[in-house]
Amino acid sequence: MRAAGHAVPLPMRDGVSASVVSLPQGAANVLDFLAQRMPGISRSEWAERLAHGLVLHEDGQTALPQHSCPPGHRLYYYRHLADEPALPFQAHILFEDAHLLVADKPHFMPVTPSGRYLQQSLLVQLKRLTGCAELVPLHRIDRETAGLVLLGKRLPDRDAYHALFRDKDIHKTYHALAAAPRDSALPAVYASRLVPGEPFFRTKEVAGPANSETRIRVLKTQGERALYQLEPVTGKRHQLRVHMSALGLPIEGDPFYPTVLRGPDAPEDFSRPLQLLAQSIAFTDPHTGQARVFESQLSLKL
Repeated sequence: MRAAGHAVPLPMRDGVSASVVSLPQGAANVLDFLAQRMPGISRSEWAERLAHGLVLHEDGQTALPQHSCPPGHRLYYYRHLADEPALPFQAHILFEDAHLLVADKPHFMPVTPSGRYLQQSLLVQLKRLTGCAELVPLHRIDRETAGLVLLGKRLPDRDAYHALFRDKDIHKTYHALAAAPRDSALPAVYASRLVPGEPFFRTKEVAGPANSETRIRVLKTQGERALYQLEPVTGKRHQLRVHMSALGLPIEGDPFYPTVLRGPDAPEDFSRPLQLLAQSIAFTDPHTGQARVFESQLSLKL
């Protein structure tokens, strides 16, 4: 039986930080434990990861399939996707200091690893580019949405940045393309109650006290289309997309609202991105005291 080691800092591998799993009880061997604990990954794939040194003991030594593990022992592993599709886009860093990184995310790119994307995610790309293992998103935008994402660079800084979002001390503005309003009755503010819907990746409106609010303004019209400015007062999942759809003005290219055109695992249609852009963000930096205003270098074409 292998003796428990002392945890040591483990380096990133190609922008991917090590994940950890603890053994509540002892295991006959490493391969049996991993295959039983995480059955979403096949036994043969775990065997391949072990063969390539992608699973480590807590002392940093390479784990082998036959190694036994005592109760409480920790194993570290690196996520890997064998058939990850490539995205024909790259993220761009707009600003970076000791505390904060601001990036422009293209359409179709997830902020964090999810589903079939790992190396192509914004976080892994930026970790690989900067070498900053503590980099973490301070908020999220949908994979289908393009634009600004703030990321914290140091663990001790995160709570102060998260408080900006929690206390609504941050101002975010989005641009969206949709049909022009049919009359002058478009509300300046739209509010409703949003809850998880069906299928699991959708959000729906229900009766009851509003828990979501969006400010809406038409910036420009051209024929039957319009460019809108959307300011989310709250941050519910898919809020802007659901609110625009509820007004009879679904955002162009939306695969989920008002109806599902393709699911989250369907092949991408890069020719038809969701016309929603996280255009600007403004706040007072809690660590430097400086007023920050960032604007995306991307744009929507009316």
